[in-house]
Amino acid sequence: MEWYNVGKIVNTHGIWGEVRVISTTDFPDERYQVGNELGLFKKDGSKPIIVKITSYRKHKNFDLLTFDGYTLLKDVEGFRDATLKVSEKYLTELEENEYYYHEIIGCTIVSTEGETIGTVTEILQTGANDVWTVQPVKGKTHYIPYIEDVVKKIDVDKKEITIEVLEGLLS
Repeated sequence: MEWYNVGKIVNTHGIWGEVRVISTTDFPDERYQVGNELGLFKKDGSKPIIVKITSYRKHKNFDLLTFDGYTLLKDVEGFRDATLKVSEKYLTELEENEYYYHEIIGCTIVSTEGETIGTVTEILQTGANDVWTVQPVKGKTHYIPYIEDVVKKIDVDKKEITIEVLEGLLS
């Protein structure tokens, strides 16, 4: 079974088993719905723990979650730095021109002239639009905005994205 990142537990919150999560999903309201199950992957590489969400709320820049059966601070202290992942069976169909992060990360960026620019390593959420971090084979990192003027074609099957290199974009 495939698992996809939705967030990282960075700390606990309060004494009632709440955890602070920095999300890496565009769909926190969907992913953290009460009753949903996520895989909790600890850094030690042990078998994932399946947790069922019992509450979800936003607090400052974090998503706060509690899990069924983990009601006290001592129950969740060991979850710090763990990654929360969603099973592929819970992924839903997206609208046209919408993609999951795992479909974009790892794609090769190519210019409309056929020149290979680099590989998408990270997606930054800026508010107005996402920005893709692109690592070239050599040289400094590029930041490509996911906007219509720049991104011309996305082929997730071939793991290739074609962009229009506007003046100053790669400098």
